[in-house]
Amino acid sequence: MSLIIQTYGSMLLGALGKTLLLTLLSLFFAMIIGMIFALMNVGHNRFFNFLGIVYVDAVRGVPLIVLAYFIYFGLPTAIRMMGVEGFRLTALQAGTMALSMNCGAYMAEIIRAGIESVDRGQMEASRSLGLNYAKSMQLVVVPQAIRTMIPSIINQFIITLKDTSILSVIGFPELTNMGKTISGNTFKSLETWAIVGIMYMVVIITLSKIAKRVERRVNRGR
Repeated sequence: MSLIIQTYGSMLLGALGKTLLLTLLSLFFAMIIGMIFALMNVGHNRFFNFLGIVYVDAVRGVPLIVLAYFIYFGLPTAIRMMGVEGFRLTALQAGTMALSMNCGAYMAEIIRAGIESVDRGQMEASRSLGLNYAKSMQLVVVPQAIRTMIPSIINQFIITLKDTSILSVIGFPELTNMGKTISGNTFKSLETWAIVGIMYMVVIITLSKIAKRVERRVNRGR
């Protein structure tokens, strides 16, 4: 095991960095997607309600690996058939899109639940003070909802981090993909996957501790 760490340690750390980068990028875009569709779901427009429900149900109903294959292989093919020659996506671009869409559907439900947890009287009070619906959501409801959403968002970050391992199927050089490469080069599967597992465990346990600490602070704030 020490020989693998000495020889491939820098490569493993680089792969871990790429894993975290992909996770952060995906979570950033997922937050935007989730906020948009959550607001559609809690609004009073039936058409937007329908769009929000369809997106959340459709994306959550498709396995991430299928979504990754579709975006990486299928989407460029469809665009080239439309006359755009030479169009292709990198593994990072396709992976970010797939994870963002997948995580965004779950984020939409987290944000929707957070917004609906705020007492309706808050919206009514802000409207009675002359704020329109958008300003009431922006200044009154959403800031209160964020406090209840933070632990769930951190948990979703952990889930997304683990889901990056699926993207090894499209060649993205994240930690699991690097583990496959090292295992194939050294023929030491036990040691290689033990190291990869420990690296995942350290990061995920750290994030879990952060989530619990944040949750305790939020509960104390209430």
